[in-house]
Amino acid sequence: MWIVTGAAGFIGSALIWELNQNGFDQIIATDFFKNDLRWKNLSKRKVIDWIRREDLFAFLEKFKPEIDGLFHIGACSSTTETDLDYLLRNNYEDSKNLYNWCLHFNKRFIYASSCATYGDGSRGFSDQTSSHQLYPMNAYGLSKVLFDRWVENQSQKPPQSVGLKFSNVYGPNEYHKGEQSSVIYKAFHQVSSTETIRLFKSHRPDYRDGEQKRDFIYIKDVTRWIYEIWQRPDISGLFNMGFGEANTWTSVADEIFLSMGLPPKIQWIDIPEAIREQYQYFTEARMDSLREYGISLPLWDLKLGIEDYIKNYLRQKDPYL
Repeated sequence: MWIVTGAAGFIGSALIWELNQNGFDQIIATDFFKNDLRWKNLSKRKVIDWIRREDLFAFLEKFKPEIDGLFHIGACSSTTETDLDYLLRNNYEDSKNLYNWCLHFNKRFIYASSCATYGDGSRGFSDQTSSHQLYPMNAYGLSKVLFDRWVENQSQKPPQSVGLKFSNVYGPNEYHKGEQSSVIYKAFHQVSSTETIRLFKSHRPDYRDGEQKRDFIYIKDVTRWIYEIWQRPDISGLFNMGFGEANTWTSVADEIFLSMGLPPKIQWIDIPEAIREQYQYFTEARMDSLREYGISLPLWDLKLGIEDYIKNYLRQKDPYL
């Protein structure tokens, strides 16, 4: 039996979909379910039980013989959150407690980190770089790199300890994320209502408008990789979860318009002052580490991923995995 924290969220629910697709349903789904529509992310999933997040540690204590490991995907993932106390409680202290539980009871531990830990990219995007050498640009990234550093410092580790540094993930089940949803999701709705995409202009002389680059990765590649890692208990470490190739905002917009059968029309807007200094102009994950373990290559490039997302989910009556 495996626990999935953040089970009602984007990546957590998609991971449960992947496990179900491969015939595994011995899953406990736990989250702060709240009063939003995230429950729809789990409405078609097969699990043993849903557990409120505040009841998780009591559940772990009661059922520890039956539990094989944790997928710790849950976190505050808002890159604009400024309450560091809140972020440290949810992304750092809570993660340490779950890690220590897995260590003490000899359970496997697979957790969500983030490429936000790389900061402005001046130190590269290699997952083989020590987390102590990385300096994030926002409080969310700090809360994530602090846990990566803490794990790196541990002399004793669970039988499997894997951190997943997610890049710009997009795809079905992200619909509850609001302003934190992917540019693909937001742009689809902009085009649907106005036939125009609003993109941030560049505020740096070395980048033209639309030439900012991000490493976009489709959710179906991410969940397949997590499944492959889960099938390999011998794999431990901190790994990038990206396509490994950066794409410009303009190329993203072009693929969205192409999938929707409309000519490109872009409106350039200023980056809000509140996030302008923390805005990343380039991200590109180095994927060498996963490849060395024989994990599969990405199957969904930008064109295929956007096309699948729009045609098979966003334009369907039921857009959920």
